[in-house]
Amino acid sequence: MVLSEDLVQRALDEALSLGASYAEVRYQRDEVSEVTLRNGNVIGFGKNISEGVGIRVIVDGALGFASTNILTIDEIRRTVEKAINRARALAKLMKEPISFSEERVGRASYNVIPKKDLSELSIEDRITLGVEIHKSIINTVKEVKVAVTAFFIRDHIQEKFIINSDGAYIKSYIPRLSLTLNFVLAHPQKGTLQRYVSYGASGGSELIKEWKPVEEVVSEVKNLERVLLKGKEPPKDEIDVVVGPEVVGLIVHESAGHPMEADRILGREAAQAGESFVKPEMIGKYRIGSELVTIVEDPTIPGSYGYYLYDDEGVPARPRHLYHKGIINEPLHNRHTGKIFGVGSNGAARAMDYESEPIIRMSNTYFKPGNMEFDELIEDIKLGVYIKSFMEWNIDDIRWNQRYVGLEAYIIRDGEVKEDEPVRNPVLEITTQGFYSRVTGVDKNLRFYPATCGKGEPAQGVPVWIGGPNVRVSRIRLGVRV
Repeated sequence: MVLSEDLVQRALDEALSLGASYAEVRYQRDEVSEVTLRNGNVIGFGKNISEGVGIRVIVDGALGFASTNILTIDEIRRTVEKAINRARALAKLMKEPISFSEERVGRASYNVIPKKDLSELSIEDRITLGVEIHKSIINTVKEVKVAVTAFFIRDHIQEKFIINSDGAYIKSYIPRLSLTLNFVLAHPQKGTLQRYVSYGASGGSELIKEWKPVEEVVSEVKNLERVLLKGKEPPKDEIDVVVGPEVVGLIVHESAGHPMEADRILGREAAQAGESFVKPEMIGKYRIGSELVTIVEDPTIPGSYGYYLYDDEGVPARPRHLYHKGIINEPLHNRHTGKIFGVGSNGAARAMDYESEPIIRMSNTYFKPGNMEFDELIEDIKLGVYIKSFMEWNIDDIRWNQRYVGLEAYIIRDGEVKEDEPVRNPVLEITTQGFYSRVTGVDKNLRFYPATCGKGEPAQGVPVWIGGPNVRVSRIRLGVRV
């Protein structure tokens, strides 16, 4: 950590001496390195370091925030004064005072220790990997052309030191690595298909070997060439649809994670990202899905992309069951919404960088797996469709009506996935309750995928995992993308 603890403590003391009833000081340093290739050629690389202090206070029942990247005593003192003055100005406009829930905040220091440091993955190594992946894609296709390939690798080392007037003292060091591959296949009569493949986790350069991106992209290209050349429309009748982990992860992130953010439930995001179909009176009572539906939100998964042990308000992180056995169960809370709902915080406050205020965010959101093997999941399906990946999606601003277009998909016939019968552009258009209430089977093959979740105004992007097992949904009538 570059900034001295003494300077952070001085900022906290200064805020309290100026009349804050609550004060919070967060030092954050983000070091990001990126390399980008297109068609096997380097088009960009660079390194960026963002470092500074964010200060948040409650004065006269109003919340004020200010930040600086000038880490001197005088400048930090001025930043404290800005936060205080902003809170006092807002206090005159407040209808009700802001207060935080009482919490047993943490005093801890924790690090993610990689097996191999990120520095061992040189720029040359990253470029070599990107070129190898490009060549593998080009050499794999047989009857189609590769219109474009893209490769993006990024590492991100995040350090935080957080203290507040309630006694929190949290230090953390989390290195993350992510990799995104993109390719477009084209055929003069059949059109085009585009695929993004992403990897991401907390850890070091050892992750590349674990991910095996070259082998996986070869498999992806082969499968999607088959879909492009031989794909047929999905059946028009009501059928069973099996949705793969990638698609399941997207669905739960959008239709369980976002609508279960407590600030969104309260209407605090209406002008930016929308509202939620969830109402406070539904929590703990309303059935949204079958008994097989449990959606978990857990920042504490070791090695995860959205990993943390304490949130940016100093509250210990823990697993949260957003939907539990089909019942709307537990929203994501910070200390403010936890106070309003009378349940306390469950450690969901995160900030993108030192310039951003902590707001309610997801971390790692997934559909809880069952005990079935995949073969058991599909063994009694006479006719169905397996949607393994997606090409596009959208959802309304209360997170109720949604649409997902499959990319790699196949007919299921007599209990078997028929890879020689690919399905082109199947459309799953459904409501949130319609999807979860039709879940009739869940296998045990849990897999996670990285994403950057966007929220807030100004926008904040934070690393998350989305995931799940293969999920069977019955009585579905698929459409087709035109």
